[in-house]
Amino acid sequence: MQDLSAYFEEMNFMDSIGDVKYHPLQWGSKIMNAFDSQFDIYEADIILVGCGEWRGENEDIPYTNCADAVRKQLYQMYQWHNGITIADAGNIRQGASLKDTRAALLTVLREIDEAGKIAIIIGGSHDLTLQQYDVFKKKEEMVVATVADMLIDLDESEDTNDRSFLMDMLTNTPNFISHYSHIAFQSYYTQPRMLETLDKLRFDFFRLGRVRENIEDMEPVLRSSDMFSFDMSAVRFGDAPANINGSPNGLSGEEACTLTRYAGMANKLSSFGIYGYKNAHDSHEMTAKLISQMLWYFVDGLLVCRNEAKLTDINEFTIFNIAFTDNDTVFLKSKRTNRWWMKLPDNSYIPCSYNDFVQASSNEMPERWLREQERLV
Repeated sequence: MQDLSAYFEEMNFMDSIGDVKYHPLQWGSKIMNAFDSQFDIYEADIILVGCGEWRGENEDIPYTNCADAVRKQLYQMYQWHNGITIADAGNIRQGASLKDTRAALLTVLREIDEAGKIAIIIGGSHDLTLQQYDVFKKKEEMVVATVADMLIDLDESEDTNDRSFLMDMLTNTPNFISHYSHIAFQSYYTQPRMLETLDKLRFDFFRLGRVRENIEDMEPVLRSSDMFSFDMSAVRFGDAPANINGSPNGLSGEEACTLTRYAGMANKLSSFGIYGYKNAHDSHEMTAKLISQMLWYFVDGLLVCRNEAKLTDINEFTIFNIAFTDNDTVFLKSKRTNRWWMKLPDNSYIPCSYNDFVQASSNEMPERWLREQERLV
């Protein structure tokens, strides 16, 4: 990471806290400084990166080190996850232009990806999600992307901003989106044509009510993901008071933590971004506390992922042979984590939920099965 120091601010959070002493079991005593002379990126599992760039939302919003407010809460938490190592790279330096900041963030994310580590980005406006995607675009590798947001940012605009970046990500050519899922959108803020566009592209979208009713069905969605982007607007205002542009409805704090735990359980995930946090509006730092808890649960999920057996180790799974609507298939249930997989006609296995198994057992075609078949056509 030493050669990337020019992309980061000289003063990092560890320097700013001075003589603050943490308990030996708190993360403040465990998180490594990514620019320490003794640091080796291959010793870490997760690299934290702050990026307080807001010009993608409004060019008049100044650059902020909002990630430090999250770090203040995160460093106070206790480590329950032996074997998971976190390093903090600090905050990306503001570029002379929005394009410069984005380029710096992309360079850093590519370096982390090449080392095979997970990048956690604390933003900044939601358009910075494009830099997560561009890591895959640069190496011409297909990506499964998932976004949690109360809005679907498909507005048409000459410039790429926080309300239009999905148009670039999903429709520009050449395109490397293998599949896209949108979690917790709110219908009254969404143009019906946007959903029609996503459906024509065979992408999946889950409105807030459906997510809250069966949140466990989001686990297979996130398990398949290579990148996850979470806009704090997906959380209701009462649980995230810094979100002044949010909604009285939304995910609860507990549900946000559940989703991020599911993301941590994804064995392919290479980056996770949390965007839309403005600490200037954060009453009693409640939103910073929520974000830090979301990160804690992400690490908790990563530990679950590490303990999962490979699908080829068949003795670690309970096998169910199911016939439904003239289809014969196999469901696998992990003996270690209780997670489910479903076999498709092409003999591949996809993540699924217990609800999919129940539907198939009742001679009903699971929607997940149907959507996968549509994408193969």
